[in-house]
Amino acid sequence: MSQNILITGAGGYIGGSILADFLKSDTAPIINACVIAAVRSAQQADKIAKLGVKVVPLDMKDEKSVEETIIGNEIDVVLHTASSHEPNIASHLIAALGRRCQLSGRLVSFIHTSGTTAFAPEAGWPAEQVKDTDNVYDIEKRISAHHPIRLTDVGVIDEGEAHGVNTYIVVVPSVYGKGSGEGKKLSIAFPIFIRASIRDRVVRRFDQDGTPFVSHISDLVSFYRLLTENILNGTALRSGKDGYYFPMAHKTSNWAVMNAFARRLHAAGLVEEAEPGTWTSDEAAAEALGIPVQIVRVMGTHSTHLTPMKPHELGWKPKWNEELLLSDSCIDQEIQNVLEEDGA
Repeated sequence: MSQNILITGAGGYIGGSILADFLKSDTAPIINACVIAAVRSAQQADKIAKLGVKVVPLDMKDEKSVEETIIGNEIDVVLHTASSHEPNIASHLIAALGRRCQLSGRLVSFIHTSGTTAFAPEAGWPAEQVKDTDNVYDIEKRISAHHPIRLTDVGVIDEGEAHGVNTYIVVVPSVYGKGSGEGKKLSIAFPIFIRASIRDRVVRRFDQDGTPFVSHISDLVSFYRLLTENILNGTALRSGKDGYYFPMAHKTSNWAVMNAFARRLHAAGLVEEAEPGTWTSDEAAAEALGIPVQIVRVMGTHSTHLTPMKPHELGWKPKWNEELLLSDSCIDQEIQNVLEEDGA
């Protein structure tokens, strides 16, 4: 019997890229599954429908609408990329999957997209190294108060247990590269620095370096595909409280990235100096980048004290590394992607 997958955020950067990858898949089990795209707007629906995929406009804050969509389309797997910080949305989707399980007796699964900013020491995460094979749930639950991403992660796991839904928390790092979906093509992290640098004619970095994990969008998508294939095949996977996965391809230095941007933007005549300056304050950085001052330093200086284990155990083999990221060709492409999107 065919299995049905609902991708939320199918008009977004990650969700759209996953959708595009699944639709071009020519191997089982994804080619045998029915992939359905959930979107928020009519404009997104029109773009994605051209791919020949079923599109459902969905207000995920409407619990009744969510249940009708899950039950009516006989959804077995929800791949949730639309929001990492809204517990109510995740709760509605999981409750609906639980109802689907009750009615059909089929196994149902919920893949939730989280983010590494919730796991930064600057955001209150313990400074010691943590593997995704460790008891991440207990740590996150203990310090989840007042942090929306951590509250959502914990809620996903608790709701999944309550409703008989297998849950998986995919902790996504900073992502680079051009997306392959029909909607949003670029991530947040690199483009905001590139835009601010071009506008102000100078690249700036923080007074403190950081070494975060990052992944190219193609490597991240390949992990989602691998995880989904294992779920569809009925592979015994660790889920629930043991269902954290860290698909982090490689580390990099924030300063090294800013240095590379300065060098290549200067070569293109887009900034005045080939070396970056330093932000005078977090407030100045927040204003220039358009980011709340409470999180701007985390974005620009955090180091990732996380160790990916489970993705590699599943057979994930990312193709990108720090050398490729910092190469002139990659940095030039990141700049060109922004210029094209902005119509420059």
